Amino acid sequence: MKIIDSITTQAAGIAAIRKQIHANPELCFAEVQTADLVAAKLTEWGIPIHRGMGTTGVVGIIKNGTSDRAIGLRADMDALPMQEFNTFAHASKNEGKMHACGHDGHTAMLLAAAQHLAKNRNFDGTVYLIFQPAEEGGGGAREMIKDGLFEKFPMEAVYGMHNWPGMQVGKFAVSAGPVMASSNEFKIVIHGKGGHAALPHDGVDPVLAACQMVQAFQTIISRNKKPIEAGVISVTMIHAGEATNVIPDSVEIQGTVRTFTLELLDLIEKRMREIAEHTSAAFGATCDFEFDRNYPPTINAEAEANFAAQVIRNIVGADNVLKQEPTMGAEDFSYMLLEKPGAYCFIANGEGDHRAIGHGGGPCMLHNPSYDFNDDLIPLGATFWVRLVEESLKAGSVGLKGLTE
Repeated sequence: MKIIDSITTQAAGIAAIRKQIHANPELCFAEVQTADLVAAKLTEWGIPIHRGMGTTGVVGIIKNGTSDRAIGLRADMDALPMQEFNTFAHASKNEGKMHACGHDGHTAMLLAAAQHLAKNRNFDGTVYLIFQPAEEGGGGAREMIKDGLFEKFPMEAVYGMHNWPGMQVGKFAVSAGPVMASSNEFKIVIHGKGGHAALPHDGVDPVLAACQMVQAFQTIISRNKKPIEAGVISVTMIHAGEATNVIPDSVEIQGTVRTFTLELLDLIEKRMREIAEHTSAAFGATCDFEFDRNYPPTINAEAEANFAAQVIRNIVGADNVLKQEPTMGAEDFSYMLLEKPGAYCFIANGEGDHRAIGHGGGPCMLHNPSYDFNDDLIPLGATFWVRLVEESLKAGSVGLKGLTE
């Protein structure tokens, strides 16, 4: 494993920053203290910054040489609205808020890379350090783009990285194509005619329509989409009724849809709407159908994914670069990949034995109240960022596009 020595030397200081962020988690678009800390560190290291993009976003700019080529590196900063079970010294001080997805670690790895790149500018061009707010449901990437991220900071490619528990530290996963799914939500309200449960013939029972509807949705997965395509429809909430002897006036159904392609998403939304409306009508009811598209699928560009994989192989060896198994989780880095070519990789976070005594009883998995980021990743992740910059912006290089034309 070829980790940069100077990054290892500075790792303890960066880990302390990571723990400070972990102890003071902030939710989407409220990452004020976190952004202040990031901005202060970048300024301390002589890195010009731009603040306020996407509300609380921070962009650091490191230039060297004469080339007008540039790439972007992105880390997310926000926490989750959940209570932490850990009791170690850096556990959350903010009730109901927790860094349970490792965004504190993502920020730390990019800060470690920034510190090194500011001192050792072994590249020709510009690297933009994108510290993004509101990944957890707020669409911070989309908001930064709306605020002119790629117009103010033109770059030819953008890269992101997420820790991944359950893989042995020292391993990465990166592949071309879809790696994370789209995230979408639906809400259906079925309107019937309430009445006495002993006199069902006098009313229109929306509960029966709801039961038929929920089962029929799964036929979209089994009979409408191609068997080799991946898609999930999950009904996660059904709200109806207040008394056992009353047929309710209405039933509310909510849930999520995940796909790896927009074409399949179009099909699912169309068929769900048809099933909802016609099933309601068949029972003499009506319905309101809402379908909200949140995050699009995260799709890695082939050239950039293959390039990232080669950079990683040079650091950890070919055996430690795994094929990226697509996950039905979602990620708003997808918005950046709709605008620019790039790649999103996973860095192994280990099995959880890095947690200090006093952690909670649950597993060290993402979005778990006993999760903690593994600080051993900081030198490794930062080394990847640095080598990616150095290889992308090597003096005299023409970029990936030029190499493939």
